Amino acid sequence: MATPHAVDRYLELVNPMVTVRDLRAKITRVDRQTKDTVTLELRPTRQWKGFEAGQFVQIGVVVDGVRHTRCFSPANSVHRRDGRIELTIKAHADGFVSRYLRENAEPGLVVELSQAAGVFKLPEQRPDKVVLLSGGSGITPVLSMLRTLVDEGHEGDITFLHYCDTVNDVPHADALREIARENKNVTLLIASTLPGGGGDLQGFFGTEHVDIAAPWLAEAQTFLCGPPPMMNAIRKYYDERDLGDRLHTEEFQVASTVIDDIEEATGTINFSSSSVEKENAGSSLLEEAEAAGLSPEFGCRMGICFTCTAVKKSGCTKSLLTGEINDTSDEPIQLCVSRAVGDVEIDI
Repeated sequence: MATPHAVDRYLELVNPMVTVRDLRAKITRVDRQTKDTVTLELRPTRQWKGFEAGQFVQIGVVVDGVRHTRCFSPANSVHRRDGRIELTIKAHADGFVSRYLRENAEPGLVVELSQAAGVFKLPEQRPDKVVLLSGGSGITPVLSMLRTLVDEGHEGDITFLHYCDTVNDVPHADALREIARENKNVTLLIASTLPGGGGDLQGFFGTEHVDIAAPWLAEAQTFLCGPPPMMNAIRKYYDERDLGDRLHTEEFQVASTVIDDIEEATGTINFSSSSVEKENAGSSLLEEAEAAGLSPEFGCRMGICFTCTAVKKSGCTKSLLTGEINDTSDEPIQLCVSRAVGDVEIDI
């Protein structure tokens, strides 16, 4: 009876939060804690299955009739009794959705929501000693881990070490200090990387910071999320001390997708469903499509959320994550982490 639309397309005309299949959430509180962040409290619809500390969700908003999707990590404890989700979003200069939410989000706005996903999470058997490392907007998944452990009455040592330009840039700073005051097993240290930025420590991660923050580091499990340069430096530190198996990381950026073997940037990319062709410039297929004037759906732009998946009808592509070559026809691929090698036909 509802053909050609799904039932939810009709229900949303009455109330966008009444759905049969679609998962959505209503913003119930908005808090702009720092100059470039916004914290949203969301009440999901009944389809929500919950999350594990450290995982991410996709948020979809419609702007000028176009749906845009991005990934964000909940910052609240998994044991929050009212079932609501708290997201802290940093507005990046090139972040369309993050800037839109920072400037326009208000209570009552309904957004699309995905079920939680991701392998960056606390193990079921909680470690006796835990180090939580974060930088910038990477604070949210590890903050969720801290809040979850505290709610569970975890009695082992926990060190929370966050890196920022200045202390004024840190969302949830007051909440973190309160947790540290009320829990003797929690050590909170904020490190500023700019002169005069305040904080408990200055500079970047290294032996000096470790000796102060967690001298028992070699006995702990470490969970890290932050900008790539910070994460790479910390990985190197752990690898040099044979502690790599104790370091668990979450990437929220990937390395540049600019082609590094220019001889492969040949051929024509045919976006067959749109009857559009362009010369291969060596960028990701998502960037190639956008450069050709198309607007394929996308989310994280780093190969996590699979929103930009499309069918490669023919031709050869190369993974920007692994370097693997794919020459299989009629194969679903992720546009954001694939590039064309020679002539390629994509069904978008």
